[in-house]
Amino acid sequence: SRFAALGARWQVTTAVDGEAGTPEYRMRFKNAAGAEISPWHDVSLFTGEEGVYNCIIEIPKNTKPKMEVAIKEPRNPIAQDIKKGKLRDYHGPIFWNYGMLPQTWEDPNVVHPHTKCAGDNDPVDVVEIGSASLATGSVEPVKVLGVLAMIDDGELDWKLIAIRTADPLAAELHDIADVEAKCPGVVTGIREWFRWYKTPDGKPLNAFGFDEVALPRAHAVEVVKETHEAWKKLMKGTTDKGKLWIN
Repeated sequence: SRFAALGARWQVTTAVDGEAGTPEYRMRFKNAAGAEISPWHDVSLFTGEEGVYNCIIEIPKNTKPKMEVAIKEPRNPIAQDIKKGKLRDYHGPIFWNYGMLPQTWEDPNVVHPHTKCAGDNDPVDVVEIGSASLATGSVEPVKVLGVLAMIDDGELDWKLIAIRTADPLAAELHDIADVEAKCPGVVTGIREWFRWYKTPDGKPLNAFGFDEVALPRAHAVEVVKETHEAWKKLMKGTTDKGKLWIN
């Protein structure tokens, strides 16, 4: 069942259509039987461990192409984002691995009571702060450590801060205060990178709710639970899917 927790690490394979750096490029996901699946809907969010979730890596650290799960395409393959007819690249590399949590959705029909902003219509984003560069399409169990409430063009766009459980530092990081203590400058770096990254395109600085504070692990886990519930409503048809592909 799509709604069942998973006790073991999720196993998928990927296959690529088209050339990297072209609009035709697609990375498709397959299950153990070789059938194509959706990384958004069919990979379980849950790992069986509290506060540890499966993360789909879209963008390896220190790279620029804006790869993302294509939420409006059948089976939701990973593709390079296109804006105004051109393949989208960041203006400088992102310094962390970047991905999304499957089976989550930031509902654009719901206004958050604190930020007064609605969701951005995407799965929840993950900034993975570990030492290794993680490949596009890899499914990594990550330990959630905190979350930033980014406001992008009036929409709420949560940025979960996490570390993959296999990272050597994971055993020492349990909450956002540990990140501040053992990885000084990382939280500030994430906040400022996402504040400024769209300005070369003439867009304004992004803002952050909750006085720009990175909220602790407990709040981050609540964000995951809330967005998972929103995804379940989307899948059950009780929320308008718009142009999203949900099978």
